[in-house]
Amino acid sequence: MDAIVSIGHKPIVERVAVATGRLSMSLESKTAIINKQIQKGDVLEASTVAAIQAAKETPRAIPHCHPIPLESCSVEWTWDENELICTVAVSAHWKTGVEMEALHSVSVGLLCVLDMVKSIEKDEQGQYPKTQIHGIRVVEKKKSNGHV
Repeated sequence: MDAIVSIGHKPIVERVAVATGRLSMSLESKTAIINKQIQKGDVLEASTVAAIQAAKETPRAIPHCHPIPLESCSVEWTWDENELICTVAVSAHWKTGVEMEALHSVSVGLLCVLDMVKSIEKDEQGQYPKTQIHGIRVVEKKKSNGHV
């Protein structure tokens, strides 16, 4: 039977999840992001907003996810050579985990970056040979033992 899994019997406890992912890109795109020379605007600012919004909208995109009253969502951007790393931490006090919210947030944040630099990333044939989103995963998941 297709259904959302019942969580009615579960206690409300603190839930935390951290996810990360990477976007490989050209040096030209990296430089343009750092120097805020992207025509569409500030890439990291826009992508942070997109990532936060994605965390809040996870059940709309992933049908079997429960709506969760999130308490926090922090987005961090770091560089590893020509790879932009997005790390998102999400927390809530609820009956089910927030790892899908963290993963969805990272994915959409990186997609927003890609959308904003794709004009630079295209080669002569209109392809993206240096551009790749990869390594999206849950880094940490925590669940408190006590009832709230």
